[in-house]
Amino acid sequence: MDYGTTETRQDFQTLRMSGTSTRLEPEPEKGLHPRALFQLNPPTQDRVETQAQLELHGAHEDRQPPERRKPALLKRRCTLSVFIACFCLCAAFLGMVYYIRQSLGRGKQNQKVIVSPCDSPACQRASAHLSMSADPFTHPCDYFLFSCEPDRPDVQGKTRRGVKEKRTLDRRTELLQYLREILESNDKLVSSSVKKAKDFYRTCMDTKSLDLTGVEPFLGLIHKLGGWSVSGQWNKTDFNSTLSVLMRDYATFPFFNVYVGEDPTHASGKRSRRYIQIDQPDLVVPIEWNRETEKSEVIRETVHLFLDSCKSHLLLLGAPPDEVMIHVGPFLSLSSRLALTVAPLSHRRNRGQLYRRLTIKELQHKAPAIDWLFCLRAVFHPEPLTEDEHILLHNLPYVVQMSHIITNITTGNELSTSPLHTFMVLNLLHTVLPALDSRFSKLTNNLSVAVGRTRLRQRDLRTETDAPGELFTAAPRWKRCVTETERGFDDVLAHLFRENVAGGEAEEIIANTLSSLQSHLSELKWGDEKALQIVMNKVESVTPRIMTTKENSSKAELDLLYSEVSISIHSFFSNYLELLAFLQKRRSRLLRDDDDADILAVSLSLLGNELIIPMGIFIPPFFHPTYPRAMNYGMLGFLLAKDLLHELLPDIYSQSEMVRAVGQCVWSRYRVVTHKDGGEVLLSAAQQEEVSVQYLALQIALKAYERSLNKQPADMSISGFSRTRLFFMAFSQANCDADRYHHLMPMEPSFIITAICAKSRLCPTNLQCLKTTQRYSWNGC
Repeated sequence: MDYGTTETRQDFQTLRMSGTSTRLEPEPEKGLHPRALFQLNPPTQDRVETQAQLELHGAHEDRQPPERRKPALLKRRCTLSVFIACFCLCAAFLGMVYYIRQSLGRGKQNQKVIVSPCDSPACQRASAHLSMSADPFTHPCDYFLFSCEPDRPDVQGKTRRGVKEKRTLDRRTELLQYLREILESNDKLVSSSVKKAKDFYRTCMDTKSLDLTGVEPFLGLIHKLGGWSVSGQWNKTDFNSTLSVLMRDYATFPFFNVYVGEDPTHASGKRSRRYIQIDQPDLVVPIEWNRETEKSEVIRETVHLFLDSCKSHLLLLGAPPDEVMIHVGPFLSLSSRLALTVAPLSHRRNRGQLYRRLTIKELQHKAPAIDWLFCLRAVFHPEPLTEDEHILLHNLPYVVQMSHIITNITTGNELSTSPLHTFMVLNLLHTVLPALDSRFSKLTNNLSVAVGRTRLRQRDLRTETDAPGELFTAAPRWKRCVTETERGFDDVLAHLFRENVAGGEAEEIIANTLSSLQSHLSELKWGDEKALQIVMNKVESVTPRIMTTKENSSKAELDLLYSEVSISIHSFFSNYLELLAFLQKRRSRLLRDDDDADILAVSLSLLGNELIIPMGIFIPPFFHPTYPRAMNYGMLGFLLAKDLLHELLPDIYSQSEMVRAVGQCVWSRYRVVTHKDGGEVLLSAAQQEEVSVQYLALQIALKAYERSLNKQPADMSISGFSRTRLFFMAFSQANCDADRYHHLMPMEPSFIITAICAKSRLCPTNLQCLKTTQRYSWNGC
């Protein structure tokens, strides 16, 4: 089968206008012409009867006298001549109409939509990326089964190569890649805030200078805090005083987390008041959660690995080798005791421990070891906090136990080793690890790998990991530097690529996707009209809002905002401390700011009836204003539709039998194609729902693209690919690990293309693996 020829016949290349609606239709077969709209009728019985009547009339006239026959004959001949002339004129007119329509019909058949190639830099990169990927329409056997796996051994043990050169990166990584290009660009005419962001990133990437500097900057910071017992020089500063300084100046929260947010239990369609929120800390010790006992556990082997890492850290900081355990032992003991009281978010939610409202005075009574008003005033200065201020608590049992542990240490005989102070300093070390030399990063990466291997060996269904994220993530240096730059300069970075959402292309995709979602839902079979109406009302009430920069949109305003940040071109450590101080000042302003949404997030969020769409999703390869619309809708349109289904309609799966049937239908076809139909394999409810959601999302994206073509039929192309092929190739590239639900897919998401094409005239007619022994007569799902 020549897929290219078939694809050409059945693609988006013929647009037929019907009123104001443009429909996507396949190109007709060559040599087949449209039926004539006007045809001359052949001689019929009416014509025969007319001739007979004329003959009878003529015979009657022959019996009349000649003098009377001549005028009548002339009259009859004139009438006949007029009739023949009118008949000929009508025939000529109809023949001309037929010829014109016939010619136009043939012209339309032979006419092909002229598609201009996209030659922008973004399209050139997309073309190079597409050239490295397998074409789903020419390699269906490999592509639809292994599109996300670059190397997969076959039954003979050989390795499949060239199916897809690299996995599509997740949305977050793609965003970091895009920000990296911005930060590494050499634009000379930049604003003050942009220059600070780029200098911060460049000093972060300058690992050679970090290695030459060594540990001296951190030792100087410890001295500024009053020293510590590890060096033998500690002025025994007050516990709450040291804690407040760490929280205020260095965004370090060793015993509990502090942030600002709303109370969703009292939120309505509008934004509600913001509260100070107290949560359990991100402990640096690796722990596991036991589902059976519903308690946290410290696994012996992983703790030994963590202990060795702590000893190495202290040795790098100049601790005498024979005294290391004197300080590491109490630190590990305190870390473990605190860790046993923490619990995963899901457990705390089920127990009703989240968003517990109480005053600072009430919190002081329940956890007296912490001077709460003193510490919170330091964090949120200059906000006028009082003991009657309400806060939200997310794990009261932990806070009570944490206070009890601290009280026992301060009233016992452990002050000689100062475990509380050492614990706080080592937590500060964890905070500033990105700004230290490569020896510390190597220790962190080695610990990450070792703990990961240990957990794979000891994987148990009874436990789940609740380890701190960054400490046990061995990320490349550039990714960490971009992440840190984004934390402090997100407004600046968002301003730099705000042009991506200019011009209305992004707004059009969102509007068409929402409209297609509404129309598609109305076509589904629902349990009852009431359920449909509830869902439709929910969808129709949504108002999308694209997040740009927050309050500071202009260059002048951004320069003013970052005027308080001093960035050195030589010392990343000092730059990092500036970043921490700036982040803390921003946290204090959140209590009175109107908008604290993450403008560089990579997924949608729903706040009341407002759909928050961050700028972080409008990046290559998922979107670019110069891309062909087929590519933008195939990637971003699909991701938007999928996010909308997850965000807006969490109960759609239980309300529509048709949606449930779709997931099972696609799964059944996959089992047949892969020869796994021997024995029934049932999907979990979450897996079946995800298959249904992705199938519906691709349908919605395709319908949204058709809506776009209704308004503007012309579109561009990349690498000569037609619209259909480009749309589906873009989709297949966007779905490999592109969102947080990918682990629920029991198959390669690109297999859904076969389900769509089985019932669509837009795809090649034989889009199936020819190597399979069975042939299918399948009408789609």
